[in-house]
Amino acid sequence: MGKLVQEDRKVLCFVIFICFAASISSYLAAPLIELIITLIFLIIFSSHYHLRIAALNWPCTDFLRCVSAAVIFLVVSIVAAARSSGDGGAITAALFGFLLVGVFSYDAYSIYKTEITDRAAETGNGADNP
Repeated sequence: MGKLVQEDRKVLCFVIFICFAASISSYLAAPLIELIITLIFLIIFSSHYHLRIAALNWPCTDFLRCVSAAVIFLVVSIVAAARSSGDGGAITAALFGFLLVGVFSYDAYSIYKTEITDRAAETGNGADNP
C-alpha cells in the first residue's frame, strides 16, 4: 500500500473531522471513526504486525475498509452538501469529503489491482483457469 495515499487519507479525515466539528456536529461520528480506523491500519502496516497474523487476508480487509469508507463518506458528504444552507464549514467538509471519496476509491482500486488480482493470478485461482 502506498504510504502517500495512507498519509493523504489520514490528513483528509482529520480536516473533515475539524470542518464537521466547527459546523455540523451531528455528522461528526463518521469522520472520527474513519480517522481512528485509518490510524489503526497505519500503525498495523507500518509496524509490520500484519505479517505476524497470517490468519487474516490483509489486502482483502484493507480493500473492504476502503470501499466501506468511500460509501460512508459519499453519503455523509451528499447529506452535508444538501443541508449546508450556506454554512462554509459544511460546504468545505462536503468538498473535502468528495475528495476523500476519490482517494479511498483510488486506493481500493489499486489494492484490488495489485494485491487481489495479482495474487489470484499467481496462485492459479484467477478467471483464466476453466
